[in-house]
Amino acid sequence: MHTYRGREVEDWFDDSDSDDHADDNTGDDGHHEQGPRDSDLDLDDEDRAFMSQFPDTWGAAPTRKEVDIQGIQWERLAITRENYREIRLQQYKNYENIPNSGEAAAEECKQSEKDGMYYEFRKNTRSVKSTILHFQLRNLVWAISKHDVYLMSNHSVLHWSALSGVDTELMNVHGHVAPKEKHPGSLLEGFSQTKVSTMAVKDNLLVAGGFQGELICKHLDREGISFCCRTSHDDNALTNAIEIFNTSSGAVHFMASSNDSGLRDYDMERFQLCNHFQFDYPVNHTSLSPDRKLVLAVGDHPDGLLVDANSGETLHSMKGHHDFSFASAWSPDGRTFATGNQDKTCRVWDLRNLSKAVHVLKGNLGAIRSIHFTSDGQFLAMAEPADFVHIFDTQSDYNQRQELDFFGEISGISFSPDMDALFVGVCDRTYGSLLQYGRLHNNNL
Repeated sequence: MHTYRGREVEDWFDDSDSDDHADDNTGDDGHHEQGPRDSDLDLDDEDRAFMSQFPDTWGAAPTRKEVDIQGIQWERLAITRENYREIRLQQYKNYENIPNSGEAAAEECKQSEKDGMYYEFRKNTRSVKSTILHFQLRNLVWAISKHDVYLMSNHSVLHWSALSGVDTELMNVHGHVAPKEKHPGSLLEGFSQTKVSTMAVKDNLLVAGGFQGELICKHLDREGISFCCRTSHDDNALTNAIEIFNTSSGAVHFMASSNDSGLRDYDMERFQLCNHFQFDYPVNHTSLSPDRKLVLAVGDHPDGLLVDANSGETLHSMKGHHDFSFASAWSPDGRTFATGNQDKTCRVWDLRNLSKAVHVLKGNLGAIRSIHFTSDGQFLAMAEPADFVHIFDTQSDYNQRQELDFFGEISGISFSPDMDALFVGVCDRTYGSLLQYGRLHNNNL
């Protein structure tokens, strides 16, 4: 995982104070080195005035065919949507830690038909601007029901209600954050100006992780912050991913994947660190199997690992990817899992034969940075860094998919637990929003 140093982080974080939080900050090589890119669709004052006519939220595509679900009025621009899409595909530069990894993986990819229609557009909410602080970490949108979504917006953790259309600030990390509750091991002094790199929300627990190993835990049914701790004082303590889960006994835990090569398991009933497993390289994402026995771990290495959840022993190494991985997910069937990589592929694996991936699914323009199965296992959604979310029908043996096509960096994707809704965070200076899609139940699947 790319690590920010010194003023790099401060400059980008300071930039996010303004509404223009999605500045086009790139490195000398043209790759994202700090923040996400904008869609680069330049608007004049008249265009912006037209955009202002749109309500903050609308529930159907505008009636004029020249205007799409994001409110982009293509007839006012000097380019068609089709031509701009082609330019975007050609010019978007995927970040790679291993050169030419995308080209190496392309030959292995499965061909699939993109004529599926499983989720339809329901709502676009421009009043909710999701943001990103680390270009490789895209797990900043979480739905705990089809009506309740949590996301990062600049320094704030927001709750957005799909019923009322109202967003509520739950936490602001720009200033000082400290726990109201007292627990052994909790840092009562709290943190100041935390830079949130990742977060997770499940049931009544929200956990946010920071650039310097900060972990901030809040129970949604209680006032204030419940618990604060720091995973490490290592300079490389960036929190890469968090997964909240229930143990076999029903206790609430969460796993924190860290750039210091550690994976830590915290018990939220006792507010204690239960396990700390150390790896040979930074851990970018982990997922726990449905039976709670195996941890799927991916990081700054092409191989994925299956690890004993109790001992931390590595049981198997999955080979096939050509770059570093940043996403993982288990199917509820307990034997199928997926890994997302900077080689532009998502690989689907089967516990019964780990010699190679059973499917290699290809993205259009960049790394696969977020993966989620629906709770019934019928669909797998994979998000690229920008513009595309692919929804695969697992019952078609991944031969059919739906492609969600829009413009903007993706801060996160999340299915609602009942599978009725899919939310996509779009980070863009002009067209940033929260997209909501609803499941179709008459698609004869």
